[in-house]
Amino acid sequence: MTIRRPFLSALGATVLLAACQSVPYTGRSHLVLVSQAQERKLGEEAYKEALTKGKVSTDPEKTGMIRRIGHRISKAANRPDFQWEFNVIEDEKQINAWCLPGGKVAFYTAIFPVTATEPGAAVVMGHEVAHALARHGAERMSQGMVAQAGAQAASIFLGGSSAATKQVFDQAFGLGANHGLLAYSRHQESEADHIGLILMAQAGYDPHEAVEFWGRMEKATGGGKGGNNPLAKYLGTHPPSKERQEQIRQWLPEAMQHYKPEAKP
Repeated sequence: MTIRRPFLSALGATVLLAACQSVPYTGRSHLVLVSQAQERKLGEEAYKEALTKGKVSTDPEKTGMIRRIGHRISKAANRPDFQWEFNVIEDEKQINAWCLPGGKVAFYTAIFPVTATEPGAAVVMGHEVAHALARHGAERMSQGMVAQAGAQAASIFLGGSSAATKQVFDQAFGLGANHGLLAYSRHQESEADHIGLILMAQAGYDPHEAVEFWGRMEKATGGGKGGNNPLAKYLGTHPPSKERQEQIRQWLPEAMQHYKPEAKP
């Protein structure tokens, strides 16, 4: 049977329209072609692989803090359908943390000197959880599917090569290249900052700490300049710290409306 191109175009337009969703908190419309069930399955597989390949920390202080923050922010996120897990991976080279679909969170030990305090770590936690809530990774995967022009994308996502599907997932979340947050666009980074402020405020952490955290990040990178400093690479696709701090200051009045100091245990 021959399917006419106008029919395919109309079908494609219908699929794209149905796939347009709104980001929680900000209301931005974005295209998501990946189901949440498939996204979470890939997230669970990637999380298990990361814990297997890495060295999970047994430091009770660091692990306890991350799980305490995670418990409070996951409660604020109000996603009982997520199977939340929080771990610390020993790695003094990766200044990184991430939250995969379904609530699988990992912090690398190299980021702790920059977070410095529990509220500082809460800034990062809120930001990472925000990426998962906004489905930024699925959005990037969907953009890749569209860019692959239909046939190849359909083969991958409708029962094709599982290896190819995993590769696209890893690229969307930056896992394969050990870049973590570098996978996201600047717009997605800013959106995660915005949502993250609200989450940390609802969890009982003062969102003003976000300005301080990014100030420490800028200081640690020498203003984001190059060289061998790994933090300079971390900021490659992030908004410059000065610009980021100014955006955060503009969002603080909104975030403070959600601030619940009584949320602290």
